[in-house]
Amino acid sequence: MTIGTTVLAGALVLFALLVPNRLERLGPEAFFRLPAEGILLAGLLLAVPPRSRRLMSVAAGALLGLLTVLKFVDMGFYSVLARPFDLVLDWILLDDAAEFVRESFGRTGQVLAVVGVIVLIVAVLVLMTLATVRVTNLMVGHRAVATRTTLILGTAWITCMTLGIQIAGVPLATKGNADFVNNRIEQVQAGLKDGRVFEKQAAVDAFAKTPPDQLLTGLRGKDVLFTFIESYGRVAIDDPAMAPQIDSVLKEGTNSLKAAGFQSRSAWLKSPVTGAGSWLAHSTFLSGLWIKNQQRYRSLTTSDRATLGSYFRKTGAWRTVGIVPGVRRAWPEGKFFALDHIYDSEHLGYNGPYFSWTPVPDQFSLEAFQRLEHGKKNRDPIMAEIILASSHNPWSPIARMTDWDRLGDGSVFNQIKKEGTDPKEVWKDPERVRTEYRHAIEYSLHSLTEWVERYGTDDTVLVFLGDHQPVPTVTAGSTSKDVPVTIVARDPKVLDKIADWNWTDGLKPAENAPTWGMDRFRDRFMTAYGPRGD
Repeated sequence: MTIGTTVLAGALVLFALLVPNRLERLGPEAFFRLPAEGILLAGLLLAVPPRSRRLMSVAAGALLGLLTVLKFVDMGFYSVLARPFDLVLDWILLDDAAEFVRESFGRTGQVLAVVGVIVLIVAVLVLMTLATVRVTNLMVGHRAVATRTTLILGTAWITCMTLGIQIAGVPLATKGNADFVNNRIEQVQAGLKDGRVFEKQAAVDAFAKTPPDQLLTGLRGKDVLFTFIESYGRVAIDDPAMAPQIDSVLKEGTNSLKAAGFQSRSAWLKSPVTGAGSWLAHSTFLSGLWIKNQQRYRSLTTSDRATLGSYFRKTGAWRTVGIVPGVRRAWPEGKFFALDHIYDSEHLGYNGPYFSWTPVPDQFSLEAFQRLEHGKKNRDPIMAEIILASSHNPWSPIARMTDWDRLGDGSVFNQIKKEGTDPKEVWKDPERVRTEYRHAIEYSLHSLTEWVERYGTDDTVLVFLGDHQPVPTVTAGSTSKDVPVTIVARDPKVLDKIADWNWTDGLKPAENAPTWGMDRFRDRFMTAYGPRGD
């Protein structure tokens, strides 16, 4: 029993030293390496006096435990956001993750997940500390053998590092933990400085002193609808497994809109996020600032920075509204985006079921916009921010298109949800996840294009875009952050003003269509439709 426990303790310490922080690197080759930190730690523990050794072994064990926990958290972040956990800026996202689990798997699933995570963290910290102390005692009890072994391993590490020896493409000698800690220190320093950098960037606004009567003159009298399609990323158009079906939907939409008198132009925008964080992309697009983290988002929404909504409102020529079905609780930031009225999930008249995270299907959200705002007679022109959430992770179950005249209060979706897939089953197979993602994007695109065909007028100007790429399970290794963006209008003068943008005709951007940072859209749009663009 004692020998077995000691072996397990050694294996646990070795696991902590060698485990990577990304799931795709978690192969057998990752554990056939020589960790510099382990060799150095062994040498120090053998050299220090007994009392200091006990304290050092406990501290080293606790530190290894913390690093292991952080690596586990990184695995989750890379799986969803394609980046590591930010020790300064990401704590608030843990609450969002718990809320997402509740929406996807219920309250019981959320409680079990949170309890499981807490138990795992405590267990890792305690077991790692005990394991390190036990291994230390073993080395001290066999000091001569431990010393020779440490010297041999140290020499082997230097030799392997010098010669660049690899196994299955992985260097045999590693200092991964030192690099990991160093990267985290740099990340923390950058996070602490980022606030000052952002403050300087936010102070610059090319339109801050423009008189209201010179703002957006090329769109006066038009209804301008900025519509975000959740997780509509470049992968939906470029991935060979999805491209044929999505291409068909986009071609069909282009042709049907053309038959209704509408023309469209498309290109690419680079989102500040991938996998999740829609609100960061929305605020980047609307503010003209690169909102890449929660700290910037909070700074932005408590500032007087003008957004597209602010400028439309400033003219006095538009009523500004928001259709935000994903909002289910207080949203104080809504005032910052200068929306005269906000319709959240509780105020769209929907009495149907949730589809996992999605409170309201896209088709119903758009029909509600028509009923509540767009379809009213004798109204002012509208500038709307519309969020289409049906393509939000986990893409199961998915709503499907139904007769617009039968939408009613949404009860028709009860049967549609019953016939849908089970997210717990879908997420067992990455290919099924990718298939359901494609179906969700198809549904969102159909909802939007059919709405324009049905309700669009000569004064309709639609700008729709993806907010970010989906999670890595769907992107399958792609590091692109590109999302499609499209402008649709019946009035040819609207698209004439962006002729020099060189965007692609139709709803599908060409592979080599222009790619802008999402933060550049606001100023280019306002320039094109201001006096300088007339």
